[in-house]
Amino acid sequence: MGKKNILALEFGGDFIYVILVYDIVADEEGAKVSRNIYKITKRYLYPVQKSVFEGNLSELNFQKLKHELNKYIRKDRDSLIIFISRDEKWLNKQFLGVEDDNTNNIF
Repeated sequence: MGKKNILALEFGGDFIYVILVYDIVADEEGAKVSRNIYKITKRYLYPVQKSVFEGNLSELNFQKLKHELNKYIRKDRDSLIIFISRDEKWLNKQFLGVEDDNTNNIF
């Protein structure tokens, strides 16, 4: 059974709710890597903060996103974390400071 099918079975639906967070090392290549990661991720998810995105993805789009990001993340320096849930309603969001309306764009 492929990885795609494992996620579908684990979360029992066609869509998963994703929070993606990344941290790119600020070295000579870091700015270019960061721009590429931002542009790719913005095509799939909604920006919440500078390096935090969230949204609902189909299994296919989730796999595409990971594949595209994998081309740019430097595994020896950068960090990218993906939190997966079956639905946004299973999360309790709390804000300290400015509450950004971007978190309300999820369908």
